[in-house]
Amino acid sequence: MNKKEKYEFQSETKQLLNLMIHSLYSNKEIFIRELISNASDAIDKMRFKLLSQKINNKNYKMRIRIIINKEERKIIISDNGIGMKKNEIINNLGVIASSGTRRFLESLPNNNINNNQLIGKFGVGFYSAFIVSDKVIVKTKHIDEINENNGIMWESSGKGNYFIKKINKIKNGTDVELYLKKEENQFLEEWKLREIINKYSDHISIPIEIQEYDKIKKNQSWKQINKAKALWTLNKSEIKEHEYKEFYQNITKDINEPLTWIHNKVEGIHEYISLLYIPSKLTWNILDQENKKNGLKLYVKKIYIMDDANQFLPNYLRFIKGILDTDNLPLNISREILQENHITTVLKTSLTKKVLKLIHLLSLEKNEKYKIFWKEFGLIFKEGIVEDIKNQERIASLLRFTSIKNNSKEQTLSLDQYINNMHEKQNKIYFLIADNYNTAITSPHLEIFYKNNIDVLLLSDKIDDWMMNYLIEFKGKKFQSINKIDQNSENLFNNSNKNIIITPEIEKFLNKIKTILKEKVQSVQLSTRLIKSPTILIADKNNISPQMSKLFIAAGQKIPPTKYTFEININHPLIIKIMNIQDNTINDWIHMLFNQALLSEHGTLENPNDFIKIINKLLIKY
Repeated sequence: MNKKEKYEFQSETKQLLNLMIHSLYSNKEIFIRELISNASDAIDKMRFKLLSQKINNKNYKMRIRIIINKEERKIIISDNGIGMKKNEIINNLGVIASSGTRRFLESLPNNNINNNQLIGKFGVGFYSAFIVSDKVIVKTKHIDEINENNGIMWESSGKGNYFIKKINKIKNGTDVELYLKKEENQFLEEWKLREIINKYSDHISIPIEIQEYDKIKKNQSWKQINKAKALWTLNKSEIKEHEYKEFYQNITKDINEPLTWIHNKVEGIHEYISLLYIPSKLTWNILDQENKKNGLKLYVKKIYIMDDANQFLPNYLRFIKGILDTDNLPLNISREILQENHITTVLKTSLTKKVLKLIHLLSLEKNEKYKIFWKEFGLIFKEGIVEDIKNQERIASLLRFTSIKNNSKEQTLSLDQYINNMHEKQNKIYFLIADNYNTAITSPHLEIFYKNNIDVLLLSDKIDDWMMNYLIEFKGKKFQSINKIDQNSENLFNNSNKNIIITPEIEKFLNKIKTILKEKVQSVQLSTRLIKSPTILIADKNNISPQMSKLFIAAGQKIPPTKYTFEININHPLIIKIMNIQDNTINDWIHMLFNQALLSEHGTLENPNDFIKIINKLLIKY
């Protein structure tokens, strides 16, 4: 027999295993779910290989089997799936994808796994076996290995290293042998394993059998203990609410229940079944560009094809989880062909409509669920305004905002609500772009709107500026940025500054400001929008906003400097005082006013030290 080869776990895997072994994990039974899920995946891959390669599979009867050996304190979970080759077993059991491991470990407060049910969610489900086991042995043989002596055995106590050697194994598949710790006797009881499997794995479409002693025949026999019928193929009337929830948790490894779901069977030219869920929590890999996994589990004629089939929903709905089972695609379809297949386009259109309908129905419910949805997925969902022009108005109706009348940074206001509450003479939807909520709510741009009791949407998410370049109107009402010049909105406002006569003295002061600031401003004029602030900067409607400028700069792109209209509140005490200054400090005062307005508009200055020096100089003098 071949000698054992010794291998070292990667450092992060060692850290993870150490946590597992010394854990008082509150939900230890989860290891059964994880190992059965792995076995189910291996069998799905086996079925796909047999069908796609047109291999005779009449004699193939898929099954997962469980054996309890009380004398040796051992549980064996066995499958007749595709099996693993040597390199696969090293990659699958000896190494964890580093980013996934890091995120898993970072999610544990003080490296403590005791109160966390995150196993499986980060692709480390196999290692949960070490919570209950002193030693784990895996015996496997890949379907492509013809010789019976090409089986592989993997063995580890989870203490920094593992061993691999060749063994004789007649049939393909994988056997996972768990040698239980002394305190884990409960898992050697058949009733306990039945209970766990019924809880987590009842609807796995593969028979799960347990070996039991037949007292009548006085021999060992196999008895199926799960329904082994894919839940999505059942009629909705046959499925209970808790079964939908448990199925979701089983396929997603999410410890949280879903917010809601939609289950449809479509017949006709394009036949398919879909079971789509909206999660209640944003998963970590949604925003991980390198390791993100999103999309549906794809089945063709109830045969598993692939995970993470992201071709059937637009990117802005990538948080949706679930199953798509269609009769209209070939079994051997690849991701590349799937992308170009016309049936994919038809299904994508149909599923997108169903999801948007589901989100709409969720928004109508008088509970906290839509608030949860928006808090978790609103930022992603906003991408649909740009990505899905065909459904743009429907998407826009589902957006939520905060506003100056909202009195909270929580985004709960719909565009329909905004329009219903509009001023009787108002024909535009006003919005303000800022870096954050606090900057937005205190912006001098809002002063005239406060005074005239006109609501303004406050947009401070990074995506908002980009989104508003595409969201031009909603239900006949055009959007207007109050950061930019709008010549057609002045008739709404009542401001005493509008009645000021520009005297020669005022005109001289405005010209002096223009001379001092030179090319920094496009023009200088009296403001009709300021009430409490001395100055404000207004951008031309074609200018790039400060927020977009920052995005371009961060991406390494050069942008031309923005020239603003510099507006002066002639009634402000500071402006009145500066108008009367006759000495050469007038230059410092004007630059101070301009930089003050620039700081309010941008949140930053190109050279804050110069601004501080000017302020200090003026403070010393006055």
